[in-house]
Formats: sequence, C-alpha cells, structure tokens
Amino acid sequence: MPAIKLKNIRQHNLKGFDLEIPLYKVTVVTGVSGAGKSTFAFDVLYAEGQRRYVETFSAYLRQYLERLPRPQVESIEAIPPAIAISQTNPVKSSRSTVATLAEITSFAKMLWFRAAIPFCPLCGREVLTADPYSAAQEIITRLKGKRVIITAPLEVKDENLLREGLLQAGYFRLFLDNRVCDLEEVEKIPEQAEIVLDRLKVDEKDFSRLIEAFERGFKIAGEVRIHTTYGEEIRFSGENRCPYCDFKTPEKNPNLFSFNSPVGACPECRGFGRVMDIDWDLVIPDPKKSIYDGAITILKMPSFWEDEEELFDYCREKGIPLDKPWQELTPEVRKKILYGDGDWYGIKGIFDWLETKKYKAHVRILLARYRSYLPCPSCQGTRFKKESLYFRLGDLDIASFYRLSVKEARKFLEKLNKKSLDRAAETLLRELTQRITYLDEVGLSYLTLDRQSRTLSGGEVARVLLTRALAGELVETLYIFDEPTTGLHPRDTARIISFLKKLASQQNTVVVIEHDPEVILAADYVIDLGPGAGEAGGNLLFVGTGKNLVSAKTPTAEAIKEVQKPKKLEPIPWESDEFLEIICVRENNLKNINVKIPLKALTVFTGVSGSGKSTLLELILYRGLKRLKGEATEPAGEFDAIKGAEKVNEVVLIDQSPLAKSPRANPATYLKVYDLIRKLLAATPLAKEMGFSASAFSFNSSIGQCPHCEGLGFEVVEMQFLSDLYFPCSLCQGKRFKEEVLKVRYKGKNIAEILELTFDEAFSFFEDERELRRRLKAAQALGLGYLKLGQPLNTLSGGEAQRLKMAKYLFLEKGKDHLFLLDEPTVGLHLKDIESLIKALSLLIEQGNTVVVVEHHLELIRRASWVVDLGPEGGDQGGELLYQGPLAGFLNKETPTSQWLRKYLSGSL
Repeated sequence: MPAIKLKNIRQHNLKGFDLEIPLYKVTVVTGVSGAGKSTFAFDVLYAEGQRRYVETFSAYLRQYLERLPRPQVESIEAIPPAIAISQTNPVKSSRSTVATLAEITSFAKMLWFRAAIPFCPLCGREVLTADPYSAAQEIITRLKGKRVIITAPLEVKDENLLREGLLQAGYFRLFLDNRVCDLEEVEKIPEQAEIVLDRLKVDEKDFSRLIEAFERGFKIAGEVRIHTTYGEEIRFSGENRCPYCDFKTPEKNPNLFSFNSPVGACPECRGFGRVMDIDWDLVIPDPKKSIYDGAITILKMPSFWEDEEELFDYCREKGIPLDKPWQELTPEVRKKILYGDGDWYGIKGIFDWLETKKYKAHVRILLARYRSYLPCPSCQGTRFKKESLYFRLGDLDIASFYRLSVKEARKFLEKLNKKSLDRAAETLLRELTQRITYLDEVGLSYLTLDRQSRTLSGGEVARVLLTRALAGELVETLYIFDEPTTGLHPRDTARIISFLKKLASQQNTVVVIEHDPEVILAADYVIDLGPGAGEAGGNLLFVGTGKNLVSAKTPTAEAIKEVQKPKKLEPIPWESDEFLEIICVRENNLKNINVKIPLKALTVFTGVSGSGKSTLLELILYRGLKRLKGEATEPAGEFDAIKGAEKVNEVVLIDQSPLAKSPRANPATYLKVYDLIRKLLAATPLAKEMGFSASAFSFNSSIGQCPHCEGLGFEVVEMQFLSDLYFPCSLCQGKRFKEEVLKVRYKGKNIAEILELTFDEAFSFFEDERELRRRLKAAQALGLGYLKLGQPLNTLSGGEAQRLKMAKYLFLEKGKDHLFLLDEPTVGLHLKDIESLIKALSLLIEQGNTVVVVEHHLELIRRASWVVDLGPEGGDQGGELLYQGPLAGFLNKETPTSQWLRKYLSGSL
C-alpha cells in the first residue's frame, strides 16, 4: 500500500519514532491534550508538505524559502502538497462572510451578471433591453390573432419642424387619445406624441414586417409601443431604461454584485454593512428613569451641567414632564429631546459639537463610550449600493440571496428556471449549487450566507473550509483538519465522517486530529500519541484501525471503553431557589420564548447546531445584562425583560475568541507569571552587577530585546501572492533577547530557556515560589500544563484560549454572585480531561457563582443541574423551547439531544 514514510520524528516532544501513513485514506491522530498531535500534524506533516511544494517555485522565491526551518525528522518520503485547516478561526475582517469563505460570492456575482434581470424601482416592471427580433417574437407569442397599432413616442420641441420631417420620412399618422389620426387633421401636436409605425393583425407571416417596425421605432425614439384594440399597451425599450417610467438602469458589471468592490459596495459603509454611530441605548441605558433622575447619562457629567439646565428649561416651556419615566414619553417628545427642534439643539447637537473636538484624546474616549456598530442607514446592512439591487434572479436581488440560510439558498437554486440560462450561466449555477449543497450536508444549513466569518466557531470554519476543499476537486493533496466536529451535535457527526471519506476517495490523503470516539472508530487508520502531556507525551502508543484501538491499553482506548459502559445521571447539586428569568426572547430564530436559569447552579443550553443557543447566551444573556447594568457593549438581542438581574454581580463571557492578535503576548503574561519571573532574574547577583532591572528581561523592552527582530524572535518576509513567511531571527536565533541579557541565569536557566518551559515543568522548577506556583497551578488544573510559558497567545486553539480565560477567573480573580457564560468549553479536550473541567465548574458554583454553558458534549450534559433544550432543528425550524428544568426530567422528553443522551447513558453510542 502506498504511504507517507517518516523516520525518527523528534519535533518538540515527539520521541523519535518511525511511522507510515497510508495514502488516499482517512487517518485520525488522537491522544490526550498536549501529547504532540498538533506538533505531528502541523509542525511535521504540514510544514514538510508546504516546504516541498514551494521548492517548485522560482530561484528568486527559493532564496527566501530555503531559510524556512525543516521539521526535526531524519527522512520523509512520498509526502504530497499539504493544506491545513486548524481549529482556530483565522478570520479577523468584517468583510469576510460565510459566502466569501466558501468561495460562493465569486460564482454568485458572475451568475447575477450573466442572468439577473433589472427591475424598475419606480413601477416594479422588468426592464428588458429589447432587440427587434426578440420583441417581434414576443408580440407574436402574446398577441397572435389580435389587431395592434405600433407606435414610437417623440418629444415635440418644434411642431412645424416635426410635421415637415415626418411627412418627408413618410409618416402620415399620429396616435392621439387612443385613436389613429391623420397628421394633416391634427391642428396642434401635443408635447408628447406617438408616430404610427404600422397597423396589422398579428400573425407569424408578418414576422419580418414586425421586425422592420421595431427597427424603425428603436432608431427614431429608442422605444416602441404596442396598442391593442381593447386598450392594452405594451412597451419595448432599445436602451437600458424602463419604457414606462423612463428610469435608466445601470450598466451590468460583475463587480456591481460584489460588496468588496467600490463598484458594488454601499458608499456610506463601504461594504461593511455597519457604521459607527451614537447608540441611544448606551446614552439612555435605563428607560425606566426620568429625565430628572438621570435617564440621559451624558448630561449627568459635570461638563454638561449647562446643557442639562437648558433641557430642563425647554421641557418646562413645552410642558414635558421631567419626572415621568423616559419609556412613557411619547415617541414625538423623545425624538425632539434627542434630535432637537427650533428651540432646543437636542442631545444629537451635543454629540455633533463633540465631533468637532475629536482632536482631544479625552473627547475621543467619551465618544467611544456612547458609540457602537449599527446597521448602515443607507443600505440597511445589505452592504450593496442601491443600483446593485435593481437586478433580480428569480425573485431575489443579490443581497436578499445572501440573507438566506444555506438550506433556503439550496432550495432557491434548485427551483431556478434553468431554461432561461445560457451555457455559461448554467455552469455557474452548477458550481454554486454544489458548494451550497456541501454546506447543507456538512451540518451548516442554519448559517446565513451573509453571516460574518469572524463570528463562527473554529469547528464551523473548519467545516466551511472542508466543503471548499471538496468543491475544489483537488487530487493528490494532503488535507490536515483539526477537530472538524467542534460545535457539532452528536447526530451530525456521521456527516463529517462521510465527507472526510469522500475527500479521500478523490485520491487525497486526509489526516484528522480528533477526540470524538465516533470519528476515531470510523477511521481507516488511527495514530494514538501519549501517554501524558508535554515531556510525558510524544510516544507512539498505537497504530492501526479504529476497531483494534479498543483492545489496546492507552488513555484514548480506556476513555472509549468508558464511553461504551452504561452510566447514571450525576447532576451537580444546587441549593438556591432563586432564578434569572428572561421574558419573551425573539432575537434571530428564537420564537418568543421565556427562559428560566437557576442561580448558583450549572445550566447547559443544548440543541442541534443553529437552534439558537449562542444567540441566547451572548446576544440576550451577556449583552442584555451588560446593557441593564449600564455597561458599553454591542446592541443586545430583542427581549422584554430579565428578572433577577440585580442578583448578578458581574457577567463574564468566556468564549473561544483569541486572547491576543499580537505574538508578543503569551500565557505567562496573561496569567501575570512573567512579572514574577522577571523579578527573580533581576534579583540574581549577576543582574545586579550588570545593572539590569526587571524590564531588561522583557522582550517588549528596548533594554533587553534583540535589536534586529525587536523581541519578536522572527523576521517576516511579505510575499506578494502567498502567505507571509516567518523565519527565525538571524541575530538572536529566535531567542528574542540581547546576548548579554541571556548570560543572566536563575537556577541554571536564562530567560529564553525559562519561557520554553511548559507549565508542568515550570511548576517543578519554581518549587520555592509560592505565588508563582499558585498561578501556574491555575493552568494545570484545566489541563493546560503542556503549554509553554512563552507560546504566543495568537497560536492557541479556541479551546485552549477559552480554558486559559477560565483559569484566570477560576483561580486568580475569584468572585461571588458572578454569572459565567461559557461557549463549548470542552473543545480540544480529551475524553479523560473532561472530569477536570467539570471539577473546575463545580468549584465556581461552590464559590457562589452561576455557570451557564452552551454544550454538545454528552458527558458535560450528564452532569448539568438544569437543562434548557432548544430546537427541534436549526435556522427557521429551530428557536423553540423544547424543555427547561432539572436534568432528570429531560430524559422523559423526545428531542434530538435527549435521544442521544439516553444512548450515551446506556453505553450504546
């Protein structure tokens, strides 16, 4: 069997083993967190696959590429070019959407260019640029056997000149007041006149006569009108304009249908769909307050006391009650107070004045407090200029198409009339339908095509990119995926397995990092690394089929066996009888539901992907509570009220968003470990002798950082048509520091070597430092002991970033009566590490906090105190409250999640 052959792999913690990976198969790499899976898949396989590929480039490019570090492997044979899709969401731009990420926009804009028909915005009719042949054909089809009068309209400027010209050209009749008149009988020609081109009874034998009439009419007036004897009128234009309203449509251009092009983008928001503007919910966070009690927060600042007095005087003069709650004032009164009238400049006038003072830093800070991203008032969030929306395919313009969910878009494309398309448009439609079908089949049917890519989870991004890989139809390629099942309901895992096998069947090799037992057991080949994390891992424990893995003695095999055993419900107990109640939630697809959440308990939001869990967690609970507490955040979702909000001290959202964009931040800086380490080094005798303070041991300080790379440890070479290349710094060799700083050692290690320690190694190394060990212990408790102190935060997976945030709040910034909101905290965790997470969540509850988790992992659901189940499906078919209550009652319900939970408890998964 053909295979990728690797000999003596010793990258990072990998312990020098040999390995063969079969080509054209699905291989799963598994093992505990930190065992070396990502190192093997990305730092060895992907790095070498990319390096081999770029060796085919020109000599000019190779002078840079040859400096790329090679994987620590004795030899690698038969490795194909590689494409890697990691777990982190790489998208930062607001311009990127699901449609752009899946390469749907490229085909959609060309399909609209080829096949979309313009419609007049004034009368709503189709605007078809007719030619004599097609116009004559339509008349025969529609009016066969009817008598018609064919005319051409003219605008009369000089009556005498017109008469003379018409007679000379052989036109002797006008169509006036719905009848044909001889030109000589008409005493005065009106300003708008119609020349009679011909009169006939429509028949196929008169086809050439009709064509001639249309040719003459288009030449004279650019427009032809057909009048029937029963009063019907049909108009044809030979130009890009509506013959009924004279509205001229824009010229078609492919970029007219792209919001990433100046040709098609809304000029106000430049294609972003949102603009920064005053958010009146931030200006008036509590509408239950009256104007006198400080409903308008900006007026309560000392600088604006005069404006407040002027508003009071204005209200007294106009009879507006100052002690009445803001929400009870009429909309007309509220509008006058906010936007002003002739007697009062309005709160908007205050902000307009502040805009003129933006050169002052404190004014910019003040404005930022009351501004947020709001839908663009010009394009209403569509991103397109209005001219782009005149064109429709079927009954949708391009923006309406992008607003569809994947499932709706698939139905729309399948119903399109393919007979009206030319061959090029048919090809575009086929490619577009294929990509959207893949998105639907991979479990993303609930996503709308205009959903911003940066709001997707790592698993959703991986699945979008998986469909892109399939649609690209590449062959002889190595695809590497990092947990593509992230964020997927257990019932949909089979879809991912099917897609991975389909990709392999197209003569590609697929390598997947995965913890899901279903994926592991379905793989053609399994590589199990371990047994522990960091230095305790990196050993090759098992190689073979998924079915044979179960009989092995590895942490993964033991965990799978545990999953296959019957289990009981073990809900985390809670004693409080107090609840948070959210009334009438109707954001996105949530259907006017009322949700109860017990305080000081673990609540899990469950349901299939797209059922509304994240909307409820972030847009309602997080943003809603933040707004109620008067804190600045993006606009909350729609709901009527949150009862019990006063019982929550602070709201903390712990999601999978990156902790930093810069490679300068690392776990040591995030957990405030680095400051303590620098002080230890500064206290050594050599550091004192050399005059080094603690700042000399920071790579962000000019005192200690390498002057060549400025503390980054690498150099960047920008490639015009490729991703930027990163090389170890030629001066410091990636160590980040000046040579003299590296001479200072603490217990035999310099600062660069200390930053290379993992949390587990550092815990032993700093055995005498109590505070330092307390902070290191926080990361260890959540299974992050394998992370290096100096690893850049922007390289962490979504799950690792989330657990690092949890470590900070759980152990270092303890509080009480906090509401912790977590979005899939089990991402990236091995089955045996789930228990550590559950213990950490239990500790939070013991400390008097409330924890709400969005989760698909059945082990965590099994331990929940309270369940809120949404569904039954995703998108428009979701958003209903299927169940809320204690975990025990959930088993008696028939929902997609409860069915899988029963299977999990019985050990029959």
